[in-house]
Amino acid sequence: MATPDDSYDPLTPVPAIRRIFATGDAFSLWFSLGIGLLVLQAGAFLVPGLSLPQALAAILVGSLLGVLLLSLAGVVGADTGLSAIASLRPALGVRGAAIPAVLNAVQLTGWGAFEIIAMREAADALAKQTFGVSNPLAWTLLFGALATALAVIGPVSFVRRFLRAWGLWLLLAGAAWLSWKLLADYDLRALMAKAGTGEMSFGAGVDLVVAMPLSWLPLIADYSRFGRSPRQMFRGTAAGYLLANIWFFSLGACYALASGGGDGMLLSALAAAGGGVALLMILIDETDNTFADIHSAAVSTATLVRARPARLAIGYGLICTAIAVAAPLARYEGFLLLIGSVFAPLFGVLLTDHFIVRRRAVEADDIDLKGGAYWFQGGFSARGLAAWIVGIAAYQAVTRLAPGLGATLPALVVAAVTYLLLTTVRPRRS
Repeated sequence: MATPDDSYDPLTPVPAIRRIFATGDAFSLWFSLGIGLLVLQAGAFLVPGLSLPQALAAILVGSLLGVLLLSLAGVVGADTGLSAIASLRPALGVRGAAIPAVLNAVQLTGWGAFEIIAMREAADALAKQTFGVSNPLAWTLLFGALATALAVIGPVSFVRRFLRAWGLWLLLAGAAWLSWKLLADYDLRALMAKAGTGEMSFGAGVDLVVAMPLSWLPLIADYSRFGRSPRQMFRGTAAGYLLANIWFFSLGACYALASGGGDGMLLSALAAAGGGVALLMILIDETDNTFADIHSAAVSTATLVRARPARLAIGYGLICTAIAVAAPLARYEGFLLLIGSVFAPLFGVLLTDHFIVRRRAVEADDIDLKGGAYWFQGGFSARGLAAWIVGIAAYQAVTRLAPGLGATLPALVVAAVTYLLLTTVRPRRS
């Protein structure tokens, strides 16, 4: 029998015999992770600021751009067999990669708590509607415990024993039911004819959509490192996440516009439109997003403290659950954009380093070696860190000076070009 996923050090490449994920596995995982209540709610943010046709166009453009970058980051994991944070060491240095490791653990803890809160709110709304009872604390503890248990068993067991066996079909059934009820209960022509209020620009809408796939950039390699080949991981990830992101962003925008807007109105509309069963199915599947957040937070931390990811996952699961108990579900659009401002330029540096500078060749034996190829100056790569900082500054500048443009892609390009110029002026060692 295969050994547990958590037996693999995140700084050690997964051996070839254990790289078992094929195209179908990647599709199942990323289609599942691309669907969720938070995606529906993010879609709701696009309207009525944008008209529905404008929102759908922003969803298409943002999904194509974001999924391309996400899939390329997945190729890095399949090329190296290393975890996401370990893959940053050739660009930032052995010690420099500790900075995004800490930031990643923090932001994934926040995402995990938000996911638990979203599931709790939806489950409690369904319970009140169906049985007339409400117990938010019980739902919080239930979903927190379930997600933590999945994080402990790891990605291979999760995909093969849960998603491929029955979880994907459950999810497809729920998504199809919500889509059918939308078409049956609402006049899409009337929704398409409604004018937007103009409170959101098209560029800002694209930026919001791009932020969702980019939020997975700092962890995709934690799963694609188990892939049989880079090509299969690229195809499976791209097909799965693109379909899910377009589908659920669009559903969120349509249901929100039909219900008059607002997060609470959105959930009520989903439940009251005869979609309670479908919403329950998606609610159950939402646990996989929390699983991914907790697992990757543990893997990121394991690059710093050298503890087993499974043990760290228990701790992160408890923290996420505790935050969910104490924190209200607030509007988190700013949280999404903040993530883009930090990680989009970072992965502009990573993708440039891996595909252009190093031409997909990484010396895995030096990933954790003091004085090795990725030690640079005291463990830090000045070029990589400088390019990352320039990219973050570019994001903030565009946000303030030209908010209608959308800052995510310009920041990524600026960081990538800056890094390429720095490495061209003075070529890297290795």
